Amino acid sequence: MSLASYDLSGRVAVVTGGATGIGAAIRSALERAGASVAVWDIAPPENAAFQARVDISDRASVEHATRRTEDALGKIDILVNNAGYAGATGPLESYDPAEWDRIIGINLTGTFNVCRAVVPILRKNCWGRVVNVASLAGKEGTANAAAYSAAKAGMIAMTKSLGKELAGSGILANAIAPAAVRTGLLDQMSPEHVAIMIGKSPMQRLGEPEEVAELVLWLCSDSCSFSTGAIFDLSGGRATY
Repeated sequence: MSLASYDLSGRVAVVTGGATGIGAAIRSALERAGASVAVWDIAPPENAAFQARVDISDRASVEHATRRTEDALGKIDILVNNAGYAGATGPLESYDPAEWDRIIGINLTGTFNVCRAVVPILRKNCWGRVVNVASLAGKEGTANAAAYSAAKAGMIAMTKSLGKELAGSGILANAIAPAAVRTGLLDQMSPEHVAIMIGKSPMQRLGEPEEVAELVLWLCSDSCSFSTGAIFDLSGGRATY
């Protein structure tokens, strides 16, 4: 299979949750395109060119990592908000409020924290790309995953708002809404829940992290020039609206 190629030489990217799964695939794709990648993760990989131990739900942790990254790499051009937490599944009326708070805190508030810290640095260059990895759950609402669905819906709305705020600045902000992708995140869900998600796909399979990374590459490149505040489905045919 022949893949599109992009030249991101000289660009500096931050990938949250870049140690494993989709984040690791995005990191690899960006590096292959020539970008220098800073991995922000609660457990960052030792082999990253630059890494920071970050809890994105902790504003002070995010601000510290932002300063360290800019000091070490000189700038930030690209931000990929990939870090996420699916949490347990179950009906809303018996859902653990502490689990709700954690899911919202990581997926939604965490994305806000990172954007708030990094966007001012992107503005310095009058060029930038923000890609938020949301979920199809945020568009459809997934039964027994109200917290995750609500958090990702909030991320989608925040992306639309941010895209409008940054229009004309040289910075584009977009989001991806994948259906179920083959990562360790699925281990947090019951096998029955995962089977239901696969069953909804006309392709009858999970997405692969590398497929997400290819879409992220385009969104981070100069080839993407007139899309901002947009949400790109990646669902194997499940989303046709």
